[in-house]
Amino acid sequence: MKQLPNVLTLGNLFCGTLSLVFILQSPCYISSYNGQDYLVTAPEPLFWGSVLIGIAAILDFADGFVARWMKANSEMGKQLDSLADIVTFGIAPAMILFQLLKNAYMQLPDAINVSIINLAFTLLLPCFAAWRLARFNIHQATQHYFIGLPTPAAGLVVASFPLILLKDAFHLSTYLQNIWILYAILVVLCYLMVCRWPMFSFKFNNFNWKSNWYRYVWMILFVASIFWLRAAAGICGLVLYIMLSLLARKQLLTE
Repeated sequence: MKQLPNVLTLGNLFCGTLSLVFILQSPCYISSYNGQDYLVTAPEPLFWGSVLIGIAAILDFADGFVARWMKANSEMGKQLDSLADIVTFGIAPAMILFQLLKNAYMQLPDAINVSIINLAFTLLLPCFAAWRLARFNIHQATQHYFIGLPTPAAGLVVASFPLILLKDAFHLSTYLQNIWILYAILVVLCYLMVCRWPMFSFKFNNFNWKSNWYRYVWMILFVASIFWLRAAAGICGLVLYIMLSLLARKQLLTE
């Protein structure tokens, strides 16, 4: 039973690896619009890749919870968790960005001349994720905040993009097919993961409002955004998380 947290971590890794299979096997097809042909990446395999990343995130939360509950925290579990996270929330989301960026380039008249180097920039995401996870492992973490954006949060935001493409109620898919917006998202996420900003965790030491107001506000607004924004709630959740972390910065550093 003491190995149960590690089994859950391996489940996270399994789902992350399986998501890569779906993401990398996304077929391309020709779509015609206004008399012009476009090469489009099928969104369904990306969708299932995103679902698997979501399942992995649940397992990632569960392994830490179970480890604390069973008092089975170990150095092995800590290192294994980071190794799983780099695949699930670093490499797999990078491949989603890779496919979206490829699709965006395919809309250009000179798409055949696009270099693979243009797409290889998406591989910076797992590099920055690895840096963030390594820094997390060698520094003593606090109970109530992280330094920089947690890698799972960055991965889950990218994993929401295929859902937006399939369930586009606000015409956001247009922006996710823009090359420069995708590059901007990549740069912002990479920076947030390695920045020195304190960002609150969801570990409660108590449940009083004064100590946890930013957590409660985030949860209320995020749940509301799911009903309103649906697939785009992931992006809204990230913006809220950063804004509330900045507003609570002084409290986080003094608690």
